[in-house]
Amino acid sequence: MENGYTRTPSATESSHPSTSAHSPASTSHVASRSSDHSTSQAARSDRRSSPWQILINSSTIWLPLLAGVLFLLLWQLEVFHRILDLKKYQLPLPSAIANAMMENWSMLLSYTGYTLTEAVLGMLCGSALGFVIALIATAWPRWGGASLIVVAAMNAVPIVALAPVMNLWFGDGIGSRVAIVTVTTMAAMAINAYKGMTSVNPLALDLMHSYAAGRVGIFRYLRIQNSLPHVFTALKINATASMIGAIVGEFFFSSQGLGYLLSNSIKVAKMPLGWSCIVLAAIAGVIFYLIVERLEKGLIRWHASQRVETK
Repeated sequence: MENGYTRTPSATESSHPSTSAHSPASTSHVASRSSDHSTSQAARSDRRSSPWQILINSSTIWLPLLAGVLFLLLWQLEVFHRILDLKKYQLPLPSAIANAMMENWSMLLSYTGYTLTEAVLGMLCGSALGFVIALIATAWPRWGGASLIVVAAMNAVPIVALAPVMNLWFGDGIGSRVAIVTVTTMAAMAINAYKGMTSVNPLALDLMHSYAAGRVGIFRYLRIQNSLPHVFTALKINATASMIGAIVGEFFFSSQGLGYLLSNSIKVAKMPLGWSCIVLAAIAGVIFYLIVERLEKGLIRWHASQRVETK
């Protein structure tokens, strides 16, 4: 009240009281936040584009390559031979291994394809059977839980003991090595998939029940989806285990393949050729692993493990 009458606020002031009362402070606060945001963005941009940051990011590529080149150089200079007291026929030089690979390239490539076929077929069969066992163990815990114990017991059997049995059952063709790889890779998939199907969020399970979802719907949209990261973990384990099973199986009953060639090369003292088989088996295993990893990144982009950014 001023001079005997009450002042009535204007229409503009009454409709925007917060603007008229707090306009300077609000403007200052917004400007400050905008300035801080711009500054932080500029700082992040500078950090990303700085030479040091680029060097750190590229180190994931050139650092392993540099370590590999250094390892091969020390090997070629016979440093490991002097340290371990080895002769050249015991540990051939990289140059001798490379020459053996070039001289026998067509045969090595054919045998690598044969072994890789055994590994892929066996891994697919073993992973599929392991996933079915995990489904059964999850759907019927009382009856299916025992199957996990049986699978784990089969996985504990050494490959050298399993190979003669599989040869008697499936003959000396590719079927016996596929069976060996199947048994070798089944346990990892069954255990990992079962872990993923049973470790669902209770709140998500309650939500599915509130939507009146049936048992099949819960398995399809919740349990199987939740098990996919665990499934790809098992596939990456099986990618290397399958190569081991195929090569060891070829040691006993086979007429071709890297394991067959490696065993014969050692018997006749052709060590460079034998080491060529080892090198190609390692390369095939790494390529197999990278293919599975690429499939994982493409198929489960929604998972938190695929959204982690390197800082």
